Amino acid sequence: MPVVKTSAKGQVVIPAELRERIGLRPGGKVLVTLADARKVVIEPVPEDPIEAACGMLRGGPSLTQTLLKERREDDARAEKKFAGFLRHARLPQQRARVRKG
Repeated sequence: MPVVKTSAKGQVVIPAELRERIGLRPGGKVLVTLADARKVVIEPVPEDPIEAACGMLRGGPSLTQTLLKERREDDARAEKKFAGFLRHARLPQQRARVRKG
């Protein structure tokens, strides 16, 4: 990673290789955030955010299908746990037989 200097105004020059890799053109905007106490993150802001977002969810797993799968797995775990509880539980009629016998 290249090391750059800050100017008296706090400006830095992003090396050409990095600008090319992230698609940053002259006059392009960047988002500057503080990731940690001492780490600055610079991300390019797309010229048209709506166009940049088009297709970003295409091809990925369906959120609905993922949630349904998780719900089925949760239900299966709950049924298994409840079945184990029923195996060891005694109904009132069974308790009476145990006391008499």
